[in-house]
Amino acid sequence: MSRSKKPVNPAAQKALDQLKEETAAEIGLKDYKNTYKGALSSADNGRVGGQMVRKMIQAQEQQFSGK
Repeated sequence: MSRSKKPVNPAAQKALDQLKEETAAEIGLKDYKNTYKGALSSADNGRVGGQMVRKMIQAQEQQFSGK
């Protein structure tokens, strides 16, 4: 079975891209969108992804706790 690279929800993809940009800027990676990701260390790319996951978990926890 082949996998499509087309996002299921384009609006969700745009929101994730925006979150990625904001997160990269917060940890000091300026102009992340226009940077060739292969030129960054795997630690830097992983740091962005890890922070994104933390933010998403925190948002869900706040939503379920009613805050």
